[in-house]
Amino acid sequence: MTCVILKAVFPLLDGVDLASCMLVCKQWRDIAQDDYLWKCLCANRWPSLCKRPSPSTVTYYKLYGTFYKRRRHQALPPSRLSFNDLDFYIDIWAEGQSIFSEAVSGLVLHGGIKTLPTGISSILRCRLEGPDYKMMLPVEPRFSVPLGRKVSVSVLVGRRDSSKFACIINKAMFDDINWTSFRALAFDYLDFSPIHPFISGIRAWISLLFADAENDTVANVFGIEMDFCDAANNETEVLWLLDMLDWK
Repeated sequence: MTCVILKAVFPLLDGVDLASCMLVCKQWRDIAQDDYLWKCLCANRWPSLCKRPSPSTVTYYKLYGTFYKRRRHQALPPSRLSFNDLDFYIDIWAEGQSIFSEAVSGLVLHGGIKTLPTGISSILRCRLEGPDYKMMLPVEPRFSVPLGRKVSVSVLVGRRDSSKFACIINKAMFDDINWTSFRALAFDYLDFSPIHPFISGIRAWISLLFADAENDTVANVFGIEMDFCDAANNETEVLWLLDMLDWK
């Protein structure tokens, strides 16, 4: 293929295709490396780059390659925390009256519900048996939530290695009771240590898991689920997130 044709075709390509052409042969590489082609590509994505006041020793080809690349998701190193170091303190009220109060080992919450009970909806069962990471507490004996009343929840977490505590949820209301998925949901925004000033807006979610209702005035709770799906979706991410809380 003649140089004239290549020089007519290459300006029509995007950066990925132009870079691929450089691998075909020496002739294609020499033409595709023309910095004018890469300047045009930079001008399409970042026009201000082409308005530099003085010539730069950095080529447009290198600039395009540097800023076009997307950072791959990097695996986190192991957290300094483990669920063995943590205890969770869960309190639930119905209009000021305590209906559930438990101190739960981190290992229990991490272990989840080993065997789902009978009498739960197929929609909820399908969700709980899915592959997503979940922290769940089996409730035994079960407790009932009176529907139509204000129900709130607080969750604290304590560290055994330092005897410090952090707040995960502070008197959040169960505003969303979903009878399609047989869950009631509440959330609160996490408070992070001042050494992490740019982290904010991450929510902790807690769900009450219902068995099939025998009547429409009371929900029978067989489990409690907690997650941080705004930011953490596996064990390591959850432990890193908890480690950054405002421990006191």
